[in-house]
Amino acid sequence: PSGIPSIPTRRYPFHTLANIIIAYYEMQHISSTVHLVSRLDKDTAGIILVAKNRRMHHLLENNFERRYRLWIEGAMPKEVGIIDAPIGRKADSIKRLVMPKGKKAITHYRMIWTDGKQSLVEAKLETGRTHQIRVHMASMGHPLLGDSLYGNGKNPWHLQGQTLHAAVTGFIHPTTGAYLEIAAPLPEYFRQLLQKNQL
Repeated sequence: PSGIPSIPTRRYPFHTLANIIIAYYEMQHISSTVHLVSRLDKDTAGIILVAKNRRMHHLLENNFERRYRLWIEGAMPKEVGIIDAPIGRKADSIKRLVMPKGKKAITHYRMIWTDGKQSLVEAKLETGRTHQIRVHMASMGHPLLGDSLYGNGKNPWHLQGQTLHAAVTGFIHPTTGAYLEIAAPLPEYFRQLLQKNQL
């Protein structure tokens, strides 16, 4: 994509997001390390918020909101609702589960469309636990389409990952005080699902 610097393969042997950011900093003569304010699960599309220094990272890390688009199996019991269920890590596994002694996790959701068999949902995070949306949806019996970790392992849609997109990030600018909102267009696999369902 345009705007992404070309990274020398010998100096940056792995084409990762962190290396892209470092290369950009060097091109812009910015002296900084990588400060990821927000993160995304593997195979999740959308926006990642990055601060250029430690102070901006501190000011932003608890001062931004995220809204996601996702496709789930089935339909949620309510059109609008809140999932308030603690999440903990399963021993000897990368999987997270809803657990009584887990960390507090709150997800707000709104169903945009459903045919009963699958649904397009918008979710807003009040907390930011690892795999939070995926765990919360799976715990309700509605895993994300294509989610091989928390779903049933079947993938008739031929997706490369779970259908989870960080669509909008909003935050108050640390120096100007202005509220900013950034939106990312839906990835191709999402648009194809919309077209199949004539949305």
